[in-house]
Amino acid sequence: MTDWIRVAATAECPPGSAMEIVAAGEVIALFNVEGRYYALDGICPHQGGPLAKGELCGQIITCPWHGWQFDVVSGQHLVNESIRHRRFAVKIEDGSVLVRVENEA
Repeated sequence: MTDWIRVAATAECPPGSAMEIVAAGEVIALFNVEGRYYALDGICPHQGGPLAKGELCGQIITCPWHGWQFDVVSGQHLVNESIRHRRFAVKIEDGSVLVRVENEA
């Protein structure tokens, strides 16, 4: 089953910023890159750092704990092509940011 969950108002995450949300038991990092919203698993796969608390430069997020970097659009790790971080689909409706979370039935 797939659920769209409202996670923020668009104004809460202005361009060039990131925020951490917990929705449906998932820690989600929400990013606004030039007015477009993207969402990744909020937990860095290296050692569990909080990705949304890292530095967002363009579409690249750097984990604040150990510097792992990901493209927020694709989830791709910048150094190791075999690592692709989990992404969530995002849509905007009536000034709200919704993220699709898939739950097991």
